Amino acid sequence: MLRTFNHKNAKSVNEAAGVLEAGKASLIAGGTDLLGTLKDDILPDYPETVVNLKTVDGLEYIKEEGGVLKIGALTKLSDIAENAVIQRKYTALAQSAKAVATPHVRDMGTIGGNLAQLPRCWYFRKADNRFPCLRKGGTECFAATGENRYHSIMGGIRTHTSECKANCPAGTDIPTYLAFLRAGNWDAAAEIIMQVNPMPAITARVCAHFCQQNCNRCRKDEGVQSGTTERVVGDYIFANADKFYKAPKTETGKSIAIIGSGPAGLSAAYYLRKAGNKVTVYDTKPEAGGMLRYAIPAYRLPKDIVGKFISILEKIGIEFKLGVKLGETVEPEDIEKQYDSVLYATGAWKRPVLGFSGEELTVFGLDFLVEVKNWMNGKVGQEVVVMGGGNVAMDVAVTAKRLGAKKVRLTCLEAKGQMPASEEEIARAIEEGIEIDPGWGLSKVVEKGGKITGLEVKRCLSTTDSTGRFNPQYDENDKKVLQGENILLATGQGVDLSFLDEKYQLQLQRGRIGVDDDSNETSRPGVFAGGDVTTGPATVIGSIASGHKSAVGISRYLGVPAIVYPDQSFDEYVTFDTDGIKNPTGLKLKELDAAARAIDKEDSQTPTNDEAVIEAKRCLNCACYAVNPSDTAPALIALDAQIVTNRRTLSAEELFAVKIPDNTILDSDEIITEIRVPQPQAGAKSVFQKLALRKTIDFAVVNTAIVVGIDKPRVVISAVAPKPYRAYKAEAVLAGKAIDEKTAIAAGEAAIEDAQPFDNTKYKVQIAKTLVKRALLSTLD
Repeated sequence: MLRTFNHKNAKSVNEAAGVLEAGKASLIAGGTDLLGTLKDDILPDYPETVVNLKTVDGLEYIKEEGGVLKIGALTKLSDIAENAVIQRKYTALAQSAKAVATPHVRDMGTIGGNLAQLPRCWYFRKADNRFPCLRKGGTECFAATGENRYHSIMGGIRTHTSECKANCPAGTDIPTYLAFLRAGNWDAAAEIIMQVNPMPAITARVCAHFCQQNCNRCRKDEGVQSGTTERVVGDYIFANADKFYKAPKTETGKSIAIIGSGPAGLSAAYYLRKAGNKVTVYDTKPEAGGMLRYAIPAYRLPKDIVGKFISILEKIGIEFKLGVKLGETVEPEDIEKQYDSVLYATGAWKRPVLGFSGEELTVFGLDFLVEVKNWMNGKVGQEVVVMGGGNVAMDVAVTAKRLGAKKVRLTCLEAKGQMPASEEEIARAIEEGIEIDPGWGLSKVVEKGGKITGLEVKRCLSTTDSTGRFNPQYDENDKKVLQGENILLATGQGVDLSFLDEKYQLQLQRGRIGVDDDSNETSRPGVFAGGDVTTGPATVIGSIASGHKSAVGISRYLGVPAIVYPDQSFDEYVTFDTDGIKNPTGLKLKELDAAARAIDKEDSQTPTNDEAVIEAKRCLNCACYAVNPSDTAPALIALDAQIVTNRRTLSAEELFAVKIPDNTILDSDEIITEIRVPQPQAGAKSVFQKLALRKTIDFAVVNTAIVVGIDKPRVVISAVAPKPYRAYKAEAVLAGKAIDEKTAIAAGEAAIEDAQPFDNTKYKVQIAKTLVKRALLSTLD
């Protein structure tokens, strides 16, 4: 049943476009597609206004002018099918118009509407928006693993950024690198990752893997373990370092100082050096790596892996100056004078002051991890209490346990389901015997004779107040004491900006260095900042992304080329392994038994390359596999037509795209006004053929339009892909050749050479070959 909507009779195309621009409006011409769409309520948004274009004069005509056939967008399909000039000179167009549905539909439907109609897919068109698919702004193509007998045989096309890529702070194009793994192209897979992450062997071991959280497979079984495959590729990159890390061929003559050698600083250093700049990295520590080397336990990230990456960077020409304390050894102003640009990536190492009784007797968790060697030989004590609910707290607790503590209790403000630590890290802690007692806040340290005996905690009712701000609410009447000889606090880290004196004017934001959101430039021209020093404690991959952004900002400031890569493609055909996706279980790391784990030995082993490929085959490569339903589209593309709108003129081939929810690249307020078809050259012949279940009613199972007898023959197939498919390989077979049985067969084979059908659509491959052959041979009549 149709819902209520306003109806507007437009007097001009501009008036109609104005209503569309205001939003929540749909255009109606013939109405054969729109009325069914509204009646079945298939889209998530229902129009408040329907704009009638039929009341606009001057959009219904067929005429030839200056060697060009011009057809108004409101011209009825039946008029096009029956026009003698079109039948004689533009035969494929007449045949395609006549092939649309029934005579009644052709008497109502317009050529503009036929081009602009919505996708053909029973999931998309199911009444009451039953399936919120990719083309409706959802995250899943239900046909990919469901009933798909009438869907694409050429692959799918992405409608928007995939969930895994969107969830990665660096924007790693996970579906594309997994596709390269499936194809056996490891170098290409590596290059895709390194476009945004120069150290995947490191991130794969420590990342929270946000990419896996909303994987579409999670709705069915187990998400793709892209973190595990990244580790295999990362180790492959390190094993072939000379291939993937190379010094630049040309130098820009610019020099940049980077203060801090953590993930943000190292990321920026890599991309700036790759662009040809001279890069010098300063750090206060005796060895480079920042948090990667000093704060992440070796059982998660072996120190030799960090060391290898530093060596690689040195080999490509990055200089490290270590043991340099800014504000003591050298002043910030002096650094600025020596270099063309400066990046501060000093991290978040400072202990926060929490202000509870006995705080001075506790140990800062980050210091504990950095100075772990000083806690060996039983110095950690028999009972330890850890305060904090993040990944650092988990590292502190597990490390304390492995150092010999008999009992380690971890408590935090957050309730169990709200703890910021990853599920993986929480599981590791529990497996190793850590007692987790969430929902408690700090009260005071309990001591006797200056010696710690425990930590008093109070019940945390909520971590936020009524406004949603972080403001823990406690029950002061609900307290208890956790016994412990050492209290390790892992409740966050602060940013240490003590190296900046009052004379050094730098705008701060909430105690951190303030930066421009787009470039990471600070209030001082040419001075940039990235990573935790701008955000507070974050993830390694987030810092890497920030470092890359800083590198791009610095390059643009200096006027030199920046290392920027194209975004995920929304125009290429993609597919997945139809057998591989049947595997319900993701690839797990091979973990050491809990009893065999130690402080200085990595807990897990990297899977084999073959295992990574098997996991890559589980990826659905999320894309839309609905087909374009227009019968006139392939004919117009074959005839090299142009589409005129109220804004521009474009080729018929350029018109079509895979968007939400449309099949064209047109903007929401853009209206087709005219179709122009150039007069065919002498001797040209065009043919359209269609196979449908019921000859005169249904959408095509496959259709094709061909033009031969011209310098560059054209072959277009539709209903086989999300867009009308230009069969360039078939055209190459036909070029310069006379049409005969052998050539027609070869062209048919070439037309579907790149087909990637589902099991249920393999029959369409044969139909497409046959239709192309028949269409070509029909030109001999």
